[in-house]
Amino acid sequence: MIARHVTLPRGSCFLLGPRGTGKSTWIRSVLPDALWVDLLKESTFAELAGKADRLEAMADGLGTTTVVIDEVQKLPALLDEVHRLIETRRFRFVLTGSSARKLRRSGTNLLAGRARTLTMHPFTASELGRAFDLQHAIRYGLLPTVWAGDDHDEYLRSYVGTYLRQEVQQEALVRNIGSFSRFLEAASFSQAAVLNMQSIAADCGINRKTVENHFDLLEDLLLAVRLPVFRRKAARRLVVHPKFFFFDAGVYRALRPRGPLDTAADIDGAAIETVVLEALRAETANRGLGYELFYWRLQDGTEVDFVLYGERGLHALEVTRSSTFRERDLAGLRLFCSDYPAAKGHLFYGGTRSYRFGSIEVLPLGEGISALPTVLGAKA
Repeated sequence: MIARHVTLPRGSCFLLGPRGTGKSTWIRSVLPDALWVDLLKESTFAELAGKADRLEAMADGLGTTTVVIDEVQKLPALLDEVHRLIETRRFRFVLTGSSARKLRRSGTNLLAGRARTLTMHPFTASELGRAFDLQHAIRYGLLPTVWAGDDHDEYLRSYVGTYLRQEVQQEALVRNIGSFSRFLEAASFSQAAVLNMQSIAADCGINRKTVENHFDLLEDLLLAVRLPVFRRKAARRLVVHPKFFFFDAGVYRALRPRGPLDTAADIDGAAIETVVLEALRAETANRGLGYELFYWRLQDGTEVDFVLYGERGLHALEVTRSSTFRERDLAGLRLFCSDYPAAKGHLFYGGTRSYRFGSIEVLPLGEGISALPTVLGAKA
């Protein structure tokens, strides 16, 4: 098993993450003696629905005070009993989920701060070590099943077909699965791009408010992220709309329709940015670095792909797939660093040499992704 860089606290916690990121497999490996409550199993769900006090008896029967509840959002009412057992019996709970939407919207007991919230992301280059393959990551993403399996395309088609469409419908999260499917395809054209809600609504034939609700749904299910514009002490006129990303390059490519007018650059460029974004999100979460993620774009089109801001510093990161880089690839970083002298600039590109231009470091793409923990100031 590939060691993950997520660390469970000694107490109780929520472990959230998209389906397929390996939450259950990892927890079984680190807590082999815990009581396992799988709410995707119909008989277990039926036993606990309306009879939450049986949870205590199940744990006592196994002789443990460590309990894992898998997909806890399926039965949010259990959290009142979880809260009681933490308070009165000092039970330790690990509560996994692929959505905080139901928990938040049902107004359930979120344990009053007695459980930390962790996030499980797809694999990172630092977790994979020498096994990391940049081209594989760009083509198929970094979901564990895709990385370990053989039929990558089939798994991704199944993931998109079963989870992103059927399960959303089964959970009654959208009324019209056909329009939602059109929305997913239209959204894929906005990968790594500034969002234009009105344009997407026109492309998929639904109203703008519904489109906005669908984007909210994708974020609630942890399947997508919208990057806001970095605006702190802005000295120039900036765009106002966020950039959009599906959470994994393989999932994005499985959703993205292809036609004779599409080029490899159209699809690969967005996939490369997605791999970098997911690495930034995962390393920040796994190592507790505390960065907030943004992008920076002036109204004249000058842009920095990613900005990281936090107590550890300010980083600006530009990504290009080209095997050579030009002055225009550095222009956005130079301008950003002139406005924010404390910033460290980074350019990841498709070549093989490393360079440094003052506060701007240039690294080959694969090397840069693998070195992100060091780049971002994580402890060795």
